[in-house]
Amino acid sequence: MGERQQARDEEFQHFVTGRWPRLMRTAFLLTGEQHAAEDLVQTTLEQVYVAWRKVGSADEPEAYVRRVMINAHARRHRKRLREFLAPKDDSGLVREVPDTGDRIAQADDRGVLLTALAQLPPRQREAVVLRYWEDLTESQTAEAMGCSVGAVKSNAAKGIAKLRAIPGLAETVTYGGRMR
Repeated sequence: MGERQQARDEEFQHFVTGRWPRLMRTAFLLTGEQHAAEDLVQTTLEQVYVAWRKVGSADEPEAYVRRVMINAHARRHRKRLREFLAPKDDSGLVREVPDTGDRIAQADDRGVLLTALAQLPPRQREAVVLRYWEDLTESQTAEAMGCSVGAVKSNAAKGIAKLRAIPGLAETVTYGGRMR
């Protein structure tokens, strides 16, 4: 293996190691199931590795990877794969450790929130996850989803409205008295 290839491989490995928890969290929120999230991240990273020379030299490699993940998830959804946010038997699953600043992850009853998130249509779920969990700007979310800023605003607003309409959810997850 040449020195350049070895350097690229090390750079890719460093990227993956540093971003793995966040990629897994995003994938879990998109798919709703631990194993599906792992598959989605793995598929994404396989595609990214092939193009790492281009991706690694980009201004925002994480944005590129996020876009690949959203596209891979959309392809899976189009194939009508069923997604579950609450598996019936989750005894063997490794639990996500919330970031210290992630108020959503620290909610007392994440199950209510995850079940509600599963009820959203895929594009609304993507918009809500990217805008409010990943804390992306509207333009970053639009770029990741491959749509306009207006579509992000519309999908996020509709998704949040549906979440707010679920009894007990607004009281479970609040941020400064308002749902994020």
